[in-house]
Amino acid sequence: MKAYLISLAVGVAVGLLYNVAQVKSPAPPTIALVGLLGMLGGEHLIPFVRTWLGSGIR
Repeated sequence: MKAYLISLAVGVAVGLLYNVAQVKSPAPPTIALVGLLGMLGGEHLIPFVRTWLGSGIR
């Protein structure tokens, strides 16, 4: 979890620097990032549901 927070903090800092320098970010558009988030959610959804259902049966 610590690595994710560090990554987020560095990303925000770089974004601020890009804004101050008035440089367009090379990052993909927000809609693409939302799609990636959906893919990650979908990837973890089935194992999560299996674990959740499996723990309720016992």
